[in-house]
Amino acid sequence: MHATIRRYEAIDKSRTAELVKKAQDSLLPRLSEMPGFSGYYLIEAGNGVFSSVGFFDTEAQAEASTSVASTWVREENLETALPNTPKITSGKVVVHKTRELVTA
Repeated sequence: MHATIRRYEAIDKSRTAELVKKAQDSLLPRLSEMPGFSGYYLIEAGNGVFSSVGFFDTEAQAEASTSVASTWVREENLETALPNTPKITSGKVVVHKTRELVTA
């Protein structure tokens, strides 16, 4: 499994709701249809900072998600809402655990 973390800073706070809605409605469907998609999280850290974490089967798939996200920003006219290039960290997930759901 590979993960890509993007940190967006200096986000236009007046457009936070728009950003979240567009991520839910148009970015998430694009990412989830990509080969190897395993999960995506968007985190509002406050003070004009958002981070996203995407999980994919391979390094190439994780890297491709960055291109998809970049294209999405342009197509959704979010360049002024997200004025700075995100800081990107990407790599192989070496330790992970998810909670198993118990059904009654």
